[in-house]
Amino acid sequence: MESRHLSVVIRRDWREVAAFAGSDEHLPEWAAGLAAGELRREGDELVATSPMGEVRMRFAAANDLGVLDHDVTLPDGQVVHNPLRVLAHPLGAEVVFTLRHLPGVTADAFEADAQAVAADLERLRALLEQ
Repeated sequence: MESRHLSVVIRRDWREVAAFAGSDEHLPEWAAGLAAGELRREGDELVATSPMGEVRMRFAAANDLGVLDHDVTLPDGQVVHNPLRVLAHPLGAEVVFTLRHLPGVTADAFEADAQAVAADLERLRALLEQ
């Protein structure tokens, strides 16, 4: 299984970036591929209307390490683990998303997913560097 690490450097303190990126309130502002529509909390899950249909997300417990890993349950019931980290960087923060090439996903679909994640990360950078 191929993994691809997509990252962006943001000129803000890594703790501020992690707090913003991990916030229910701000997720729809930057993660269009995941939470472009309505977002609501049901217990410890976030439920979002996404381009794929309704998805459920469960994030790692709040922490001081910049770990924003999350499991996404797709409309067909498949659960995808998404590693997402905010790291200290000499210029502020580096946000790293690990995209996995899942079985059954075509090379073209994997590339499209990578482009969507890169666009989301760029949107996050633009919001935080205003």
